[in-house]
Amino acid sequence: MEYWYLIIASLISFVGMLFHGIAGHLKYIGAINDSNLEPLTKSLSLVSWHVFTIFLFVGSAVLLYVAYNPAITLALYPVIVVNLLGALLFIFLGLGSHKALLKMPGAYLMGFTALFAYMGMS
Repeated sequence: MEYWYLIIASLISFVGMLFHGIAGHLKYIGAINDSNLEPLTKSLSLVSWHVFTIFLFVGSAVLLYVAYNPAITLALYPVIVVNLLGALLFIFLGLGSHKALLKMPGAYLMGFTALFAYMGMS
């Protein structure tokens, strides 16, 4: 197993979590709160936003844990698959009618996390 690839993947996910949870929260939630959406929709949007923040944190923690405990390499598979599928979702929607998604860091963050985690399994 390649320790440094797992550390890099963990750092990508952790930095993404910080950016998403702090800067992203301020920008996105400010726009949502200023909108005419129903209060329940605003609340659900906030929860949805931070579920992804939590996902980034958990992925980072799992990657770091496996880097120091190679016996549980099996735990990398869900992290890799979820990040790969998330990156593909950003790309496919971005290539369709949601072009703005290709300008956002989500596909790149998740894609590189999946790539380095996969390389760390070798």
